[in-house]
Amino acid sequence: MLANEFLASRLALAAGLNVPEVELIEVSSWLVDHTPELELDLGRSRVKCLPGLQFGSRFVDGTFYGLVVDYLPEDKLAEVRNLGEFAGILALDKWTANANGRQAVFARKPRERRYRAVFIDFGYCFHAGDWRFDDSPLRGVFYRNDVYRGVTGWDSFEPWLTRLETMPADVIWAAANEIPPDWYGGDLAEMEALVEKLLARRSRIRELIEEFGKSDRRPFPKWMELLSRQDDDGWKRTRWETTMNRMLNGSGQTH
Repeated sequence: MLANEFLASRLALAAGLNVPEVELIEVSSWLVDHTPELELDLGRSRVKCLPGLQFGSRFVDGTFYGLVVDYLPEDKLAEVRNLGEFAGILALDKWTANANGRQAVFARKPRERRYRAVFIDFGYCFHAGDWRFDDSPLRGVFYRNDVYRGVTGWDSFEPWLTRLETMPADVIWAAANEIPPDWYGGDLAEMEALVEKLLARRSRIRELIEEFGKSDRRPFPKWMELLSRQDDDGWKRTRWETTMNRMLNGSGQTH
C-alpha cells in the first residue's frame, strides 16, 4: 500500500495534478518511543509503528491556519477553483486501475472564499496489494456526478490526459526505483512487471474513460448531449443529401 501511495502520487504530480507532495521519511526508533501517537489502536491492544523509511505526505493546506474539509454542499462544490481537475484525476485513476472510490479533500486559506480540491489516498491503485489491473467502469471515480458536469469532450481532460498518455518511460521508472524494496517484499521483477503494464496501458486511458461515460451513472451529460446533437445533425445531413441526389437523378432522367 505504501508503494502504491508513493508511485501513484508521483505520477499524479508529474502530470500536474493537485496532490500533496510526497517524500521518503526516515523515522527513528527514538521518535517512535517518544511519540504516543505513533501507535496503532487494534481494539484490545496497541501496536507501535515500526521505525525506518516511511511514506511522508505534506499537510494539504501547507499551514495550520487554513480550513480543510472532506465534504462541500452542492453550491460550494460548484465554486471549487479547480473543479475541472476531477476529469484529470479520473484519467489517472483509470490508468492505474484504482479499485477504490476517488478520495478528495477541499482546502482554502483564511482569506480565500473558494476551495480547491486536493486529491489524496492512492493506496488502492493497481488493485491495492494485488498489483493487477481489474478494470470496471465505476471504479476509481468520485461518488458525486456534480464534479463531472462540466465535461463537454476530450478537451475537458486536458492537459492532464495528454501528459499521462505521453509521460516519458524514464519518469515512471524513476518513481518506481525510488520506492524502498522492503515496501513490496523486495521482488524487483514484480515491480518491473508493474511498470511495464503501466507503460502499455497508456494507450487505453481514453477507452476506459468512455466506458465510465457510457455507464448507468451518466456522468457527462453535456458531452452526451453534444454527441447526440452531432449524430442528429449527421442524420439530417445524410437524409438531405440523399433526397437531393434522388431529385437530381430524377431530373436528369426526365431530360
